[in-house]
Amino acid sequence: MSDSMEFLLWTKGTLFNWALAIFALGMLARLVEIFWLGRAPNYAEARAGQWGPGLRTVFTRSFADPGTFKRSGFDVLVGWVWHLGFIIVLFLFIPHIELIKSVFGMAWPGLPNPVIDAISALTLAGLVAALVHRLTHPVKKHLSDFEDYLTWAVTFLVVLTGYVAYHRLINPYPLALGIHILSVEIFLVVLPFTKLTHMFTAFIARWYNGAIFGRKGVQS
Repeated sequence: MSDSMEFLLWTKGTLFNWALAIFALGMLARLVEIFWLGRAPNYAEARAGQWGPGLRTVFTRSFADPGTFKRSGFDVLVGWVWHLGFIIVLFLFIPHIELIKSVFGMAWPGLPNPVIDAISALTLAGLVAALVHRLTHPVKKHLSDFEDYLTWAVTFLVVLTGYVAYHRLINPYPLALGIHILSVEIFLVVLPFTKLTHMFTAFIARWYNGAIFGRKGVQS
C-alpha cells in the first residue's frame, strides 16, 4: 500500500506540475505561432465585417452538412459520440470539477455518477468503433500514420483508466487512481505537439475561414 500511495502522490504532485507546465508552454508556443504568423495582410477593400461571419462559421462548421452526413454518416455519428462524451466526462464529473476548482478557482454543478459512468462506457465504445473503422477502411488505413494511432491511444487510455479507477477494477485503489492521473499527464504532454491541438486550433481555423469569406462579402 505504501508504494501505491507514494506513486499516487508522485503523480498528483511533481509529475502533474511538470505535465501542466509542458502543456501550458507548448500550447502557448503553438498559439503564438498561429497569431504571430497569422495570414498575409489583405489590402483589398473590405466588403463586409469579419467577426460576425467568423463566429457564424465556427458554429456552422461544428455540424455536418447533409452531403457530408450522407457520405460519412458513421464518422459523423461516432465522432460526435466520443467527442461529446469525452467533454462531458472531463467537465461534468464532480471529482474533475473539484480538481479544476483547486487549480483555477472555478466550479459548476456536475452530473450524477451513474450518468457519468454510462457516458464513459459509451465514449469507450465510440473510440473502439472509430479505431476499428480506421483499421478496416481502405482509404483511412492507407492515410493513417503513427501520430493518428498515438493520439487515439492517449485519448482512449485517459477514459479507460478513469473507468477502471471509478469501478476499482485494479487494487489497491491508489494505484488505479495514480495510473489514471499518469495517463492524463501523458495526454497533456502529447497534446501540444500532435493533432490533438485541434481541440483549440479548430475553432481558430474556422473563425479565420469565416472572417476571410466575410471580408469578401461571401458566405462561408
